Amino acid sequence: MAKKSARTAAGLRFGIVVARFNQRITSMLLRACTDTLAHCGVAANDVQVVRVPGAFEIPLVARTMARANRFDAVICLGAVIRGDTPHFDYICSEVSRGIGQASLETEVPIIFGVLTTETVAQAEERADQKQFNRGGAAAQSAIEMVKVMRMIRGEADKVAGSKLTSRNGRARLRRKQ
Repeated sequence: MAKKSARTAAGLRFGIVVARFNQRITSMLLRACTDTLAHCGVAANDVQVVRVPGAFEIPLVARTMARANRFDAVICLGAVIRGDTPHFDYICSEVSRGIGQASLETEVPIIFGVLTTETVAQAEERADQKQFNRGGAAAQSAIEMVKVMRMIRGEADKVAGSKLTSRNGRARLRRKQ
């Protein structure tokens, strides 16, 4: 029997944008992300995965998905690994700026799950479910941000297993015991 806390995201809908470039790495991120969502009670038909050529294309698709009003959050997954040219810096900068801007414009949580590493080994380590598990961390962030936004908007009755508390004037999202 699954733990009660493992089902706290049931009924939430997620869009996932994943880059095909560095596919071995991004496939690992995607697997960890979808496994985490499933473990938290998200039904497979409440997740839509869209693949794009590379990280640079992620922000446009993420913004489009957020504007569609079909997703509670959008998760962006990719891997940009430094090479011998400044291309890495341009791509990383534009992807992070674009994802942040899309989230602010749409007021939908858009999660930055794009690895930016110096080496392939670093990317593999961060995509491995047994090590850093950044794909799973992106899923957890998405779930938490949906709940935070719903609490702020006064939709507490739509957030299963959570409550917003205030301590020293700072809002916190806590699971119900």
